[in-house]
Amino acid sequence: MARRTVIALLVVIFGFCTSPSLAQEKCTAIYGVGKNRFTLATGSPGELGLLKVLGETFGKEADATLCWVKAGSGESLKMLKEKTVDMIMVHAPEAEKKAVADGWATNRVLIGSNEFFIVGPATDPAGISKAKTVVEAYVAIAKTKAKFFSRGDNSGTHKKEMDVWKKAEITPVGDWYIVTKDFMIVTLKRADAEGGYFMTDSSTWVAEKKNTPKLAILFHGDKFLVNTYHTLSRQEGATPGAAVAAKFITFAASPAGQQIIREYGKAEYGEGLYNDAAYAKKYDD
Repeated sequence: MARRTVIALLVVIFGFCTSPSLAQEKCTAIYGVGKNRFTLATGSPGELGLLKVLGETFGKEADATLCWVKAGSGESLKMLKEKTVDMIMVHAPEAEKKAVADGWATNRVLIGSNEFFIVGPATDPAGISKAKTVVEAYVAIAKTKAKFFSRGDNSGTHKKEMDVWKKAEITPVGDWYIVTKDFMIVTLKRADAEGGYFMTDSSTWVAEKKNTPKLAILFHGDKFLVNTYHTLSRQEGATPGAAVAAKFITFAASPAGQQIIREYGKAEYGEGLYNDAAYAKKYDD
């Protein structure tokens, strides 16, 4: 009897892990235990725990299981195009709009926002706290060759950083410009340890500032640094979990989903980590 139980359990586990919707990309985490399975690629919303709350709440309502694949916006878009995930949650507006225009993505829905901060040593060696625009801040960093950390991973953060360098008409090269090829939290902590500047999103900063005591917010407030998040999925039937993903998108945009996004982080950090879609709409394009 015990042997049969073990075999049955292995069959269930094997079937779960080889489900087409969950097997094509290794899950960073799984939320929910329902029969309706889907995969979602995103970065910071997963790292900071927002996706866990959304996924578990939706899972109970829709008898669903969410497989989170950790990836920046660029990699997430690539995965969706290649049909290895069912949906994504990203902040790369131009690439998102192109995906919809090219016909391989749908359900581009605004769900919230945060903004980018430039953090760095409290001594502010480049003097960016005096800058009036983010372009001025980047010019000052490049001019003084103050240490600057870049994710360099084609993520939404990296795309925004490169947009600023382009506006500043600067190609960042040299020992002062350090490319980590890593995620937000890891790069933020490295900037803290090595005394450099870094452009981080406000959500990550609120959650991690206690772990980066040598850093301070030195520039923020430029409208160009507002960071809007959208969902995207494939057409129903294009991937195994596309239909469930579409329902999750509807949930995330619903009053219940928006309340989770708006309130997330307040209990632990004293302030929310994300703004809702109503706020984000002012900056959406």
